[in-house]
Amino acid sequence: MKKFLILFLIFIISSTSAHSKQNSDDVNTKNKIEYLNLQWWQNFNDDILIEHLKNLYLNNYDLKNAELKIKESEKIVKLEFANELPEINFNGFISRDFRSSEQRFGSMSIPSYAQNNFQLPLTASYEIDIWGKNRLKTKSAQQKLEIVKQAQRATYISLTSDFASDYYNLIKVDELLNIQEELIKIQTQITEKIKDKYEIGMCSISEVLSEEKILTSLKEEKNNLEDKKETLVNILRSYLSLRSGDILRTSFSDIKLIENIPEEFDSNIIENRPDFLQAESDIKRLGYDVRVARKELLPSFIIFGQIGLNAYRFSDLFKNFTQLASAGIVPEFDIFSGGRKIAFLKLKKYQYDEALNNYQKTIVEDIKEVNTALAEFKTSKKNFIESEQRVKIQDKIFILATDKTQIGSASNLDLLYSKEADLIVKKDKVSNTINYLVSAISLYKASGGKNLSEVNEDI
Repeated sequence: MKKFLILFLIFIISSTSAHSKQNSDDVNTKNKIEYLNLQWWQNFNDDILIEHLKNLYLNNYDLKNAELKIKESEKIVKLEFANELPEINFNGFISRDFRSSEQRFGSMSIPSYAQNNFQLPLTASYEIDIWGKNRLKTKSAQQKLEIVKQAQRATYISLTSDFASDYYNLIKVDELLNIQEELIKIQTQITEKIKDKYEIGMCSISEVLSEEKILTSLKEEKNNLEDKKETLVNILRSYLSLRSGDILRTSFSDIKLIENIPEEFDSNIIENRPDFLQAESDIKRLGYDVRVARKELLPSFIIFGQIGLNAYRFSDLFKNFTQLASAGIVPEFDIFSGGRKIAFLKLKKYQYDEALNNYQKTIVEDIKEVNTALAEFKTSKKNFIESEQRVKIQDKIFILATDKTQIGSASNLDLLYSKEADLIVKKDKVSNTINYLVSAISLYKASGGKNLSEVNEDI
């Protein structure tokens, strides 16, 4: 019956441990999916971007390391929780004594002898947590775990935001390269026509040189764009842990702008930021540590007990008279420790005050970052609107130039100049469009991964 009871207890403990591990893994998976925040990224209407973010979730080594740090911190919490539980040990001792000379105990003499010693005890000890010291240590470890979880969340927000920004910058470079090639073709035609005019004496050599200079500048700009494109591709590969291959991306013409982003936020939006939540958890953690340091000044009480077998012959090992049992309570109190505990208490108090200062600093810094990102977003939005208006005006100018060319009141050279100006304005629109998206992503990052479309609905 006793054997069955022991086996049953072992089974219950093992099942509870396995169930706890499964629950922990489920929670971590749920958190990671939540941190990825696909609902926000779906506002961009870009399935390719979503697919890349899913691959980032699976393959990025920084995210994998962040997950491992979570698991490490969970084990630290378990280590602290173990101190709240009783400890049971088996310390078996088997030996044989050889006495070559007689042993004397006063007037009694024992001649030389040899004997066996069999001790098979189970030893249990438990620190009575009268002052709640061990429970506070576990709570402190739990706050450390919350800090690490927020660090993991910050890694997700940072990596996804940086990846999306570089992804859209790559799309911008693609479109700028297309326009740049058109500009080079047009400038080549302009240069040839100016050369023709020079050959018939209708312009000076300085005009030819000026146009050739513009052509070389356009080619140089194209080279820089190609270099930037290759750099962005390499960066995106590193995010996805790829060694080679191109990065699949949507075309500029398929980009959809996010329109429902507010231009004003309440200051409490910073409460969603990981660094704010980390600062809060750090205050709680050090608050627990201060209380632990105070309770270290109080005495502790340890209950101990031992039960087992003690025999000098193996044949007698399992007989009733060989049973061993003892129990007691041990009070512990440091009468003098050189001021170590007082110094430790003061140290934790100073650390707590430092955490309070860091908390206040974090609030100021977070508000500054959100306001800066919001100002950049509003400026990018205004510039985008202005560039759209400028493109419309330039399109009208180009249409007028086309009409003039058709009726003979303007030359083909004038039409090429007009088309070139039209393409330059479109380059500005491409840059302002992507800057609008990138600034929205920066605002998302500054708000702590808040779905900005939901903020707009709340307002």
